[in-house]
Amino acid sequence: MADSNVSSPTNESSPYRCVFNEDFKYILLPVSYSLVFVVGLALNSVALYIILFRIKRWKPNTIYMLNLTVCDTLYILTLPFLIYYYADENDWPFGEFLCKLIRFLFYANLYGSILFLSCISLHRFLGVCHPVRSLSWVSVRRARLVSVGVWAMVLLCQAPVLYFSRTWAAGQERSICYDTTSDELFDDFLVYSTAVSVLLFVVPFTVVMLCNGLMVRKLLEPGGVANGSTSQRSKQKSAKMIIIVLATFMLCFLPFHLTRSLYYSFRYLDNSISCAILEGANMAYKVTRPLASANSCLDPVLYFLAGQGFRGNLTKKLKTNKLTEAGTSLTTPL
Repeated sequence: MADSNVSSPTNESSPYRCVFNEDFKYILLPVSYSLVFVVGLALNSVALYIILFRIKRWKPNTIYMLNLTVCDTLYILTLPFLIYYYADENDWPFGEFLCKLIRFLFYANLYGSILFLSCISLHRFLGVCHPVRSLSWVSVRRARLVSVGVWAMVLLCQAPVLYFSRTWAAGQERSICYDTTSDELFDDFLVYSTAVSVLLFVVPFTVVMLCNGLMVRKLLEPGGVANGSTSQRSKQKSAKMIIIVLATFMLCFLPFHLTRSLYYSFRYLDNSISCAILEGANMAYKVTRPLASANSCLDPVLYFLAGQGFRGNLTKKLKTNKLTEAGTSLTTPL
């Protein structure tokens, strides 16, 4: 993430009306981003390895999960820059190009994750509620085409971020990487941000809620799916996926978008909102930033619980490693 439009008290040359005390974020954000970096990189590396090298027969869901992993990994690799930035109390030494790139990658990951999670939910919904018809609707080829379309939409919708995001010289030796944009462009940025939030969050969130709601109703119906152990495993797999996807949306995406929209609205109504209210909205927005980043850690849990062959491949790999270690210890002279 980058910094907000309203600068901290250390920036005496701030062009903004309200000056906030944001000392809390210099601890909160470096610590939370460090945790996301370590945990997320480890989990996504394992997920990427399993998908690329252990799953022999790919299904449409595998395609979506691979793209979701790529989204998360790209974002995680930008976190060291942000950790340094906040640990150094809003001093951005990496130049404007990297500021723009990291802002772009954050939003590309955010909305890419939302869209691919929506694809996974829709795919699972078709399999649960329309198992026969979906056989002719879904295929690996179509999943690849949908994935290309998702990337095209994300890149197109996020391209303006490369224009809006920029740095600001706060004194002779300090540079701030804006979270939004410069003050003179904020009204235009608000229109753009609102349109993107509706298109890439509200619409997918509605689709996910409808799909998961219909899946829950179908799974609760007696005889809703075929009887037998396969049916029971399918129900458990679907239930786990529903829980993880809804948890990701409710814990990571929804609080971030609500607090961001509230803060942006208050910034737009700048002169009619007290600085105390604006500061409260700003603080809420800052606190939900790590939650939005945490989706990079929750997504691999989805792979493990609901991914095709993921649990079996991971268990097999762990057993193989243990057997190798045991064999080595037996052949090693005492």
